[in-house]
Amino acid sequence: MESLRYLYKIGPGPSSSHTIGPKRISEVFLNEFHNAYSYKVDLFGSLALTGKGHLTDYIIEKTFKNRRLKINFIYEFKEEHPNTMDLYAYDKDGNVIGYRRAFSIGGGDFSFSHLDNNEQRKKIYPHQSMDKIIKYLKDNKISLSDYVYYYDSDIKEYLHIILDKMFDSIERGLKSSGKLPGTLNLERVASKIYHHALEVDDESERDKLLISAYAYAVNEENACAGEIVTAPTCGSSGVVPSLLYHFYKKFKTPKVKLVDALAVAGIIGNLVKRNATISGAEGGCQAEVGTACSMASSMVSYLFNLDIDKIEYAAEVAMEHHLGLTCDPVKGYVQIPCIERNAVAALRAYDAALFAKHIGNYRKNRVSFDQVIETMAATGKDLSYHYKETSLGGLAKHVKDK
Repeated sequence: MESLRYLYKIGPGPSSSHTIGPKRISEVFLNEFHNAYSYKVDLFGSLALTGKGHLTDYIIEKTFKNRRLKINFIYEFKEEHPNTMDLYAYDKDGNVIGYRRAFSIGGGDFSFSHLDNNEQRKKIYPHQSMDKIIKYLKDNKISLSDYVYYYDSDIKEYLHIILDKMFDSIERGLKSSGKLPGTLNLERVASKIYHHALEVDDESERDKLLISAYAYAVNEENACAGEIVTAPTCGSSGVVPSLLYHFYKKFKTPKVKLVDALAVAGIIGNLVKRNATISGAEGGCQAEVGTACSMASSMVSYLFNLDIDKIEYAAEVAMEHHLGLTCDPVKGYVQIPCIERNAVAALRAYDAALFAKHIGNYRKNRVSFDQVIETMAATGKDLSYHYKETSLGGLAKHVKDK
């Protein structure tokens, strides 16, 4: 598996596969063909079907700056990959002098068809399954965060930056008001939820509302193309930060401990990315919010000082109950059901950690984390493409304008 640097990325919302990925693809293409007279970008599949709502054309135009550029949305499903884009460079006479087919493969990562993998990265983690990692931890009597720092030796400073960026996105979101961009006419409500929560007497109820407010804050920032951290994607970027911020504010958990928890969550995200997918266009929202919930539940379990078996238990429970979750953004905006879904998943993650903490004393989980990830990958393949970030099914089909 790769460094956690390639899981946690800082970039603009609202979609890692529809904004960060195309932005990075465009940058590489421009670097290769910077002297061209004009350019064309054809967007296929999910990039076309939800590209307007996900601001794909906006981010590409911004990346190409004032160059001559034409963007075409081609509304057909590409079996090769659901997030496919073709880039052309032309001379003054209209002759093609450069062409690349690219795939935005989730979490801001990408590949080009003319290369086996344009982002050849060093694989630094030797274990490719949770079972093997757990065996290694027990044999060597170390924690999961120790494991990360041993193999990803320079990651800790980067994770401190990631934590600060996550907290910044929450605090910006809690201070903001007004309507989200687009035609859904949704009001930003994170600030209202937060201030309402402070007035709630019941501590348990107040905590749930605060966690929800933090998740809303990040995802409303994401919907406005604000800077967020992929955890593991833009569309699921509110789950992990909301719980880290809650522990920071309520329990005064030191940032160094929260960074360790981010390292733990990162291994869970990496395992899903390696053995299944974190792309909504490939696996549905189970791959995005489901993965985020698993990451967050393992992180909370670590902050509860649970052992590795219970951390694995929590991560498995979190994913198991997101299996089959569809990606069906209304009108292609990462707003309905995405924002609320992040808040719900954050609460689920906390509950999954509580399950592991208490029920784990009576029996070990029968389904392993490795098994549930294998199941998620198979489920994603079985899902109709209508339910994989195309806005052709689910809520996107049935929720009508008022």
